Amino acid sequence: AFARMPKPEFAEESLEDICRQTLFLYEVAHPDIQFDMASEAPLPPLLCDRRQLGQAMTNVIKNAVEAIEQKVERDGAAPHAVTVRLSATEGMQQVQVEDSGIGLPAEREKIVEPYMTTRAAGTGLGLAIVKRIVEDHGGTISFADRPGGGALVTIMLAAQPQAPHIEHEAAPRLLTRMED
Repeated sequence: AFARMPKPEFAEESLEDICRQTLFLYEVAHPDIQFDMASEAPLPPLLCDRRQLGQAMTNVIKNAVEAIEQKVERDGAAPHAVTVRLSATEGMQQVQVEDSGIGLPAEREKIVEPYMTTRAAGTGLGLAIVKRIVEDHGGTISFADRPGGGALVTIMLAAQPQAPHIEHEAAPRLLTRMED
């Protein structure tokens, strides 16, 4: 599936809605974890493939939840949270996902490589797929330690992806709107 990922089908979408829907699914499934989302201001529409970005966000949130579950197993119950922060700057939209889980593995520079996993039951494809989706959207993904423990994942997405295979009637309209 990783090698045969479909080309993104771009349309104007709300990154806030994509993130909110993903968080809602996890809030229902994990009532013991606090899920929060904050946006500094309403974000402009993002030219993206909603299904693929939803898949990427689902994987990042799933990893955060699993990191929290591992910490609870190791250290016992404590208040735990996953926070998603959204912002826009200079033609980019940023998603930051932070969790209070076990933190990043020692081999963090390899976690986006295919088949790299730290879990016994993992395939190692989740973050490799996320990275590919983000790159197909003209973006980047990075990982850092969260102050106080846990992980911080930062995804930067181009509001107007520049990949040569992107052709969408909304592209010129969005670019004009961003320049105003």
